[in-house]
Amino acid sequence: MIKIHISTGRKMMMRLFGLSFILLVFTATSSEYQSHELNGQVLHIQTDDGQLSITALADDSFEVFYQPKDIKQLPSFAIDGVAKQTELTISDEASRLTLSAPGIRAQIDKSPLRIRYFRGDKLLLAEHQGFYFDANKRGFSFDLQENEKLLGGGERILGMDRRGQRFPLYNKAHYGYTTESNQMYFGLSAVMSSNKYVLIFDNSARGEMDLGAINSDEMRFEAIGGRTSYIVVAGKTYPELIENFVTVTGKQPLPPRWALGSFASRFGYRSEQEVRDTVKKYQESGFPLDALVLDLYWFGADIKGHMGNLSWDEKTFPTPVKMISDLRKEGVKTVVITEPFILSSSKNWQDAVTHNALVKNPEGNPYQFDFYFGNTGLVDVFDNDARDWFNQTYTTLYKQGVAGWWGDLGEPEVHPADALHNLNGMSATGDEVHNAYGHKWAEQVYQHQVSLAPNARPFIMMRSGFVGSQRYGMIPWTGDVSRSWDGLKPQVELSLQMGLLGLGYTHSDLGGFAGGEVFDPQMYIRWLQYGIFQPVFRPHAQDNIAPEPVFHQGKTKDILRTYVELRYAMMPYNYSLAFENSLTGMPLMRPMFFENEDDVSLIDVKDQYFWGDALLVKPITQANQKEVSITLPKGAWFNFWSDERYEGGKNITLPTDIKLLPVLARGGAIIPMTLPVLSTDDYSTKSLDLHYYADKSALHSTSVMYNDDGKNPHSIRDQAFETLTFNAARQEDESKPDSLVFKLTRTGEFKGMPGSRMVSLWIHNWPQDINQVLVGDKQLPQIKDKTAFLNANRGTRWDSETNTLEVKFGWSGDTSIQVF
Repeated sequence: MIKIHISTGRKMMMRLFGLSFILLVFTATSSEYQSHELNGQVLHIQTDDGQLSITALADDSFEVFYQPKDIKQLPSFAIDGVAKQTELTISDEASRLTLSAPGIRAQIDKSPLRIRYFRGDKLLLAEHQGFYFDANKRGFSFDLQENEKLLGGGERILGMDRRGQRFPLYNKAHYGYTTESNQMYFGLSAVMSSNKYVLIFDNSARGEMDLGAINSDEMRFEAIGGRTSYIVVAGKTYPELIENFVTVTGKQPLPPRWALGSFASRFGYRSEQEVRDTVKKYQESGFPLDALVLDLYWFGADIKGHMGNLSWDEKTFPTPVKMISDLRKEGVKTVVITEPFILSSSKNWQDAVTHNALVKNPEGNPYQFDFYFGNTGLVDVFDNDARDWFNQTYTTLYKQGVAGWWGDLGEPEVHPADALHNLNGMSATGDEVHNAYGHKWAEQVYQHQVSLAPNARPFIMMRSGFVGSQRYGMIPWTGDVSRSWDGLKPQVELSLQMGLLGLGYTHSDLGGFAGGEVFDPQMYIRWLQYGIFQPVFRPHAQDNIAPEPVFHQGKTKDILRTYVELRYAMMPYNYSLAFENSLTGMPLMRPMFFENEDDVSLIDVKDQYFWGDALLVKPITQANQKEVSITLPKGAWFNFWSDERYEGGKNITLPTDIKLLPVLARGGAIIPMTLPVLSTDDYSTKSLDLHYYADKSALHSTSVMYNDDGKNPHSIRDQAFETLTFNAARQEDESKPDSLVFKLTRTGEFKGMPGSRMVSLWIHNWPQDINQVLVGDKQLPQIKDKTAFLNANRGTRWDSETNTLEVKFGWSGDTSIQVF
């Protein structure tokens, strides 16, 4: 017994010694203040170790840039352009400086130099050791407060609250992942705190993030090189915090409206005939389709040996320009994959070498290495000449009619640590810039596409990037997920985490990508049902089992056709979510804790979410589930399919049916919809269905619908859009019969906007027949017969079985509907 105790004690001492060693290695530089100068929006502080600059990027954001002597610095990748104008004040006391902006305050102790950040009187964040570095690593450490929860780090499967975790900052593929992963395709070196700040480590290099794993009350960011700066963003509420974050890092440009439609995608279409047959199958099956995505077979008949050709394989795609044109006439846009690897066996190898397009080895020659697809080089997307060379491919394909770009393997999947990149004359290793590679590639594609087609919106799908990649229109997906129930389970967590930090279009390969030798129709249906309520509807998988719903039979096909039609019917609502995202950064998928910001326990909810503000979605992620438990926020909630009412503020249990994904509408919600079409080419809002979920728990309701031509890249900048606002006010006097005033107002305009609309207002949960309905001062006729009502252009009808009142009328200007 004694020996066992001694052995255990020695192990404990060794562990403690190891921990102490780690802490000693990264002891902070104890900088001492010497002087300061405020120059515009930048506070320059001279210390005995070098200069420190604090820049007010906006009213609520500071960039903090430590510049010790003789330390190589890389540019910022997270910040979007120049700082926004704000007002600063500074006070100088014997022991500290205080820099104040309207929404954030930095308190800087002079000896030793440490910074704390406040919003009002509330302490948000404090440096612990502050900045530290040695010969191998550099980073920052901060105090964590009691009960503070942390989200962030990008794509990881660790639970919503990442406090207590330590994980790599190195974008890396995780093929066939399921329910656990601490390192994936798209990491983000940033966290969002329950104390309502965002902290960004603006460093592209290989590193680690420690959120209280080694020391429970300390957060650390560290890297092997890169930029020694961080950014603090504050906000009063989570939505405001997100808006302040994208004000600094960049707002997502509006995608083309077709990006919200239905995609056909697989690994992969092997011939032009297969592409044409797939589109024909969609048409014959009555499934809407807006885009078809071509994987790597478009430039080579085999998986290996052809990457880098980046031109059509003439044997399998003999008439690609005609194919693209024919698809476009059917409303289907063509998206093609490109990768940044140029194989030495490809047609473009020598041209890439001649034009200095590839990263260099330490001897200054093109760096060649082997990976799964063959012997290769890597395009240096940081180098302007290399970008120009790479852009020739995009120019040619665009002129051939390609409508969108899919950038794959952009971590990069293989990236030699000592590869040399050229950053405007500065040399940087692969390890120093690794995490910004996909970011710079997206920037290149976006800027080039804008120059090619200044009057069109780019579509750019990529699986890796950096903080701020959303400003280049990036649409990420969650990588090569397992085709299994366990692959489906973490998808909500992944999309929510990314959306909180700007990447609001993060979505999954619907149905799962990797493996799966036997088709599981139940899992497939459940995944695609969830996909209707995620940002991009794109089934994609290895083609041993068809990923497209049109190639399945019977109940599977019929159920999913109804859901895809619903996706198109909801386009007015979904497109308004896209508009809101571009205006404010608000993600399309929203976490439960937005509902009650004082209840930090809601941060942990990872299996249900809000789709916009009106709908609550609970994906089914296990087989043969007979019922499901849903946490309802306060207020009234209605089953989206049956209108059954539930009282909120508690957990409820709903029976499940393979035909019905659990979706609930908020009491008081107003959801605009329209007639489904087979392509967004035919989309119109001349006919609108407004679904209002009337409830006395929500006496006043407002909903905003945004609309434009779906194409103009400057519609927000130029105010070339219309805003439709719907307001509902219920009678508050319990002694009187139910009454309602519903107002419709419209502002703004754009070329081609509808001059008038036919509106069907569906008032759900209306408990009684009505005496009269006035549109303006004109009474609508009551039509009891259902068939006669369906054929009428105006009138009212109350359905006693569903307690739904339907009101039909024409709308050409501000209108008020009164229901008595």
